[in-house]
Amino acid sequence: MTDSTLENLNVERIEELVTPARLKAEIPLTPAIDVAVRHARGVVRDILDRRDHRLFLVVGPCSIHDPAAAMDYARRLRDLAREVEDTLFLVMRVYFEKPRTTTGWKGLVNDPHLNDSFRIQEGLHIARKLLIDIVSLGLPAATEALDPISPQYLQDLIAWSAIGARTTESQTHREMASGLSCAVGFKNGTDGGLTVAINALKSVSSPHRFLGIDSAGQVAVIHTRGNRHAHVVLRGGSQGPNYDSVHIAVCERELAAAGVPANIVVDCSHANSNKDHALQALVLDNVANQILEGNRSIVGAMLESNLEAGNQPIPADLSQLRYGVSVTDACMDWASTGRAIRAMREKLRTVLPQRGS
Repeated sequence: MTDSTLENLNVERIEELVTPARLKAEIPLTPAIDVAVRHARGVVRDILDRRDHRLFLVVGPCSIHDPAAAMDYARRLRDLAREVEDTLFLVMRVYFEKPRTTTGWKGLVNDPHLNDSFRIQEGLHIARKLLIDIVSLGLPAATEALDPISPQYLQDLIAWSAIGARTTESQTHREMASGLSCAVGFKNGTDGGLTVAINALKSVSSPHRFLGIDSAGQVAVIHTRGNRHAHVVLRGGSQGPNYDSVHIAVCERELAAAGVPANIVVDCSHANSNKDHALQALVLDNVANQILEGNRSIVGAMLESNLEAGNQPIPADLSQLRYGVSVTDACMDWASTGRAIRAMREKLRTVLPQRGS
């Protein structure tokens, strides 16, 4: 017996999705939110262009799975942001999509009920509403741009985006990032090498044309201008951490050789902390010390942080989930986060205004 089907042989079904324009109409920006997002994007760009002496810190859960806990965290981070704003510009990490090495929970947009029901349309609504609520607090939001379609639904609320280590080498993601309206950080490859990230920076600064969708959900050819505010994010790799002064100097040299601005963000988690959430504060302190010693290329840092420390598996009975604990990578707790950020601010508050470019 032969199967004569030529298309969709392995597709079970195709589900129609709300258009970006419809979702935005259902959960719209207010004029105040519009101003807030524009301002936050401008601050990050000014830091990258050395018009603002501060560092930006992307801080928050590895992934968002509980909107109530996320808002609890956001209110605390908003208060801390106001406390340290003379030195540090805090942006909340609001990651809705998770790349998986094999299988696993793919994030709030893909599976908002954490039970393999994959109600993506509902996930998009939940994610957009949460971003509206976070930005309404006066707190900028950051995310990982993982799916090339989802930016049409959510990116108007994002102040900074990341391209992860698994997708930095992807031409699709480089093309997408070339059209994003915010600054974009490209992580080094999973092996810790810089080549793929630096190639990405060169690619993303150029115009591209590629297939995508418009706000009406129509398949379209997207023509981009290029994004000149792309930069590298060091997150370590299979060979170990790469945040120390030697690795930073090597990165500076390779960026210069490629003709790329020396803007470096240090991800304090992942391989840079040997996947030990408790070590992130030490990495952040090392970054502060490098700046004290004269470093001029580090413009920001990232912390994986939640209300409570560690992580947990997703149980069959979701009522057993512990509040404020990550269901993906382990995170540092809120108390440790506050101490680490306040310590960095104290070390750098008189130094950064004098640093120069």
